[in-house]
Amino acid sequence: MTFSIAARDEKGAFGVAICSSSPAVAARCAAVRPGVGAVCSQNVTDPRLRERLLHLLELGTDAEAAVSQVAASEAHIEYRQLSAVGRDGAPVSFTGGNALGTSGAVEAANCVAAGNLLAYEGVPKAMTVAFERTAGQPMARRLLAALSAAIVDGGEEGPVHSAGLLVAHDAPWPVVDLRVDWTDGDPVSELGALLDLWEPQQDSYVQRGLNPGGAPSFGVPGDE
Repeated sequence: MTFSIAARDEKGAFGVAICSSSPAVAARCAAVRPGVGAVCSQNVTDPRLRERLLHLLELGTDAEAAVSQVAASEAHIEYRQLSAVGRDGAPVSFTGGNALGTSGAVEAANCVAAGNLLAYEGVPKAMTVAFERTAGQPMARRLLAALSAAIVDGGEEGPVHSAGLLVAHDAPWPVVDLRVDWTDGDPVSELGALLDLWEPQQDSYVQRGLNPGGAPSFGVPGDE
């Protein structure tokens, strides 16, 4: 019921894009941490697993060892699907034997895509190809391109209703955290519309946090 991509780029950004038939998928399944990594915990989700993965990555554990440690210590791991990308080393995935429907993952040099209840087994590969093909673009745009490629390649078996986009870079918090928690329309297109709105203002909101005295006004009442 979910497909996702976790990635890093040469500028030090980490990001996740995710889409599902379930509501509020990003709130439960995706996480990033500046300077540390990007992770997903999906398929009969336990949100605690993403926090454990990020904690291990922050301690300096590489993605392969982090995923292995979490998988070895999780009692219900056969129901879980994990993805992790750290500062160094290869991106890594794990898919338990009880993953729903057609499931799988593809690991590339700087990203890993995974999914379950997929319409077609090639969906994760379509995501990694789209991410790699858009090298040089901002991380958020590359991740959105990967989600769009997944939709074009079939996406899930049924209709999708939620999507999310997270990017960590240049601030001690995620600089992009956009979510479509439920729609009967096209969550990926709606996520793209949110990114179009957010992107021109992103740096100004970072400036508000880091240097409020020099931050620009947005012209709303009481905002000077």
